[in-house]
Amino acid sequence: MASGMQEKQYTPSLLSFFIYNPTFGPREGEEEKKILFYHPSDVEKNEKIRNVGLCEAIVQFTRTFCPTKPAKSLHTQKNRQFFFEPENNFWVVMVVRNPMIEKLNKDGKTQTIEYQEEEMLDTVYGAVVRQCYSMYKLFNGTFARAMEAGGVELLMQKLEKFFYKYLQTLHLQSSDLLDVFGGISFFPLDKMTYLKIQSFVNRVEESLSLIKYTAFLYNDQLIWSGLEQDDMRILYKYLTTSLFPRHTEPELAGRDSPLRPEVTGNLLHYGRFLTGPLNLKDPEAKFRFPKIFVSAEDGYEELHLIVYKAMSAAACFMISGKSILFLICSSTLVGPQLTLLASDICEQFTVNRRISGPEKEPQFKFIYFNHMNLAEKSTIHMRKTASVCLTSVHPDLMKILGDINCDFARVDEDEEIIVKAMTDYWVVGKKSDQRELYVILNQKNANLIEVNEEVKRLCATQFNNIFFLD
Repeated sequence: MASGMQEKQYTPSLLSFFIYNPTFGPREGEEEKKILFYHPSDVEKNEKIRNVGLCEAIVQFTRTFCPTKPAKSLHTQKNRQFFFEPENNFWVVMVVRNPMIEKLNKDGKTQTIEYQEEEMLDTVYGAVVRQCYSMYKLFNGTFARAMEAGGVELLMQKLEKFFYKYLQTLHLQSSDLLDVFGGISFFPLDKMTYLKIQSFVNRVEESLSLIKYTAFLYNDQLIWSGLEQDDMRILYKYLTTSLFPRHTEPELAGRDSPLRPEVTGNLLHYGRFLTGPLNLKDPEAKFRFPKIFVSAEDGYEELHLIVYKAMSAAACFMISGKSILFLICSSTLVGPQLTLLASDICEQFTVNRRISGPEKEPQFKFIYFNHMNLAEKSTIHMRKTASVCLTSVHPDLMKILGDINCDFARVDEDEEIIVKAMTDYWVVGKKSDQRELYVILNQKNANLIEVNEEVKRLCATQFNNIFFLD
């Protein structure tokens, strides 16, 4: 057995996740009342109380230095804790084990563990904690709302029901710069096709008065949305990483499958509900309307989410009611039109690809994000869902991108950073007018001038309508 040859690498993993309110157990002996949710649930009661008490102490201690900005994270050798106060006195805490390497010593028997403390970025995992709360709020409203409706007991029930499932979808080893941005990938369309979609949305909203907001997606990319940006950003994450991946395309289903195309009159269409009943003709069929809470002038609105999909196009309707009649009407009205629109978009997409010619492996990969409209584009990520994130570059390069992003966050001015990685890759970050661009270049023998010229060429070809300051 060769010494030093055998080693195991462990990625970041979730150790614990808990929510507490320090005002709920102010006296000695009542500490357990502060804890509203704790994962894993089989942890001994005294250990839960001890861990929550430690977090309280850290927050209070850091407040002595800056009362308005308490602690956001605590670094230790083995793990890292992240603190977030989404509502007054409600604290969400996530504890993540640091990535580590397990090495076999020279004797071939004993093992040494090396914790890689610097491999984790606070910005990435802090964003994951905020996403957890935002996703809860989308489907349940605020913590305060549950308290008003049914007190601490109702809040604890809602937290248990939601986070028991949601935490299973957290794959922290896949978290990266895209979690910090929380952006939306937009589908590029010509004006005529975009007008057809706008016309479709207007007709459906006029015909079905229950609809308050509509969103239209194609190939997991957004084309149209009537929602506020922050609501759409979290709904988009739910649709693309949870709801859509759970459903296969109906046209790929077998003839006897309940997902096969519906026939309305003489028109065949591939429409079906992703939220709702499988069979509208069965009055006994159970159907689920997910309840969502979106921003409104006087706080928030409680709506129901109906998602209807035809081929690769999906129409999301947020309705102020719960009606099987709505489903029947929308299936008849939306299904055929959505199928035709999906066909038009697919045809245009195919033509555009044919005009642009065969795709060659570029010498650069990039991530682009616009803070104003949340537009996000990445050629680094091949596929990103809640369970997997496949990137085409080494994790060390992703870490450099995260470090550059942290530098950008510290200053308001526009700037540019160029880094030469140990692996001979060049990494370039540009921040200009609320936009950020990160480029990875595979040019070992290039110099700074050549790298700068290559990035300018990329901006001219990929972002010709966007002005980047030089």
